Amino acid sequence: MSRLDELIQELCPNGVEDKALKDILTIKNGSDYKTFPAGDIPVYGSGGIIAYVDRFSYDKPSVLIPRKGSIDKLYYAETPFWNVDTIFYTDIDTSKVLPRYVYHCLKREHLEKLNTAGGVPSLTQAVLNKVTIPVPPLEVQSEIVRILDNFTELTAELTAELTARKKQYEYYRNKLLSFTWMPLGVIGEIRMCKRVLKEQTSDFAEIPFYKIGTFGKEPNAYISRELFNEYKSKYSYPRIGEILISASGTIGKAVIFDGQEAYFQDSNIVWVENDESRVLNKYLFYCYQIAKWKIAKGGTIQRLYNENLKKTLIPIPYPNDKEKSLEEQRRIVSILDKFDALTTSISEGLPKEIELRRKQYEYYRNQLLSFPDNKATA
Repeated sequence: MSRLDELIQELCPNGVEDKALKDILTIKNGSDYKTFPAGDIPVYGSGGIIAYVDRFSYDKPSVLIPRKGSIDKLYYAETPFWNVDTIFYTDIDTSKVLPRYVYHCLKREHLEKLNTAGGVPSLTQAVLNKVTIPVPPLEVQSEIVRILDNFTELTAELTAELTARKKQYEYYRNKLLSFTWMPLGVIGEIRMCKRVLKEQTSDFAEIPFYKIGTFGKEPNAYISRELFNEYKSKYSYPRIGEILISASGTIGKAVIFDGQEAYFQDSNIVWVENDESRVLNKYLFYCYQIAKWKIAKGGTIQRLYNENLKKTLIPIPYPNDKEKSLEEQRRIVSILDKFDALTTSISEGLPKEIELRRKQYEYYRNQLLSFPDNKATA
């Protein structure tokens, strides 16, 4: 029997009472900070820390709950802080509950489900005050916090490690890709798919059609197989391994074409039809991550026109020695592939480990906060 089981058996023989937040804490508003001098006290908004000032609105441990915007996020502050009016802070009755225990309980509640607005997500004090959490004796709460904090600390350590590795990856990528710079127009021709009209798409046909808003994500439009086969046979179409580039919106976003049947929005999604006997596709993929794109000026939406794209410079090792150049490209790709897997892969590396730890935390949090025979709120 675990220490927690012993405590529950000893201290909660008749179950655990659920209590409304209004009975264990007071939810309070924030206010503006912009007239305050700079200091070392963090200012919290709905997206996290947004500034530092010389005074605090509260100096005890508290759970901060976004009131507008990112209401799916919670913050735990153990040291003095200031908060603006887009986020609530909680004045917790520590004779009844531990602040850190409240934090874990509210994480389980997924407060974003209580959104009361149709536009910008919002929460109100009236709604939050009715939320209930189980309130066992403080000794039981302390043991639950100890167990769950072990999981969150491990996740935090892995996240810090991931951040360090990403910085290391960027350093080595920039170091490795420091060669003679050449314009993309010398590497190959700019290609794009044939224009697809809106009336030629549907919400459910056979072939995914990626527009700039869904590039690299899930498609929300499709074209018929008949149209796909016709356009693929008559017009430009990417080869497996070629690098698709966003030429509008998020300029320079790169996706390696995996050969899955799909069609891509003309002019917004393009690729360089390069000769791999000179420049490897995967090498280009990494070059695109550091490219200084020659974006067209003016207009409300950023665009990368073909002529600008051709002038974009990328580093090519030993451009006058094809064999030596390819050998160096392969070496660089091999190194960066390992860093990429470590820092971005969801099937291996640190992101996978972080996701596993997050799921483990959620599982044990739900188990530990599900007391048998909970009493109804008094």
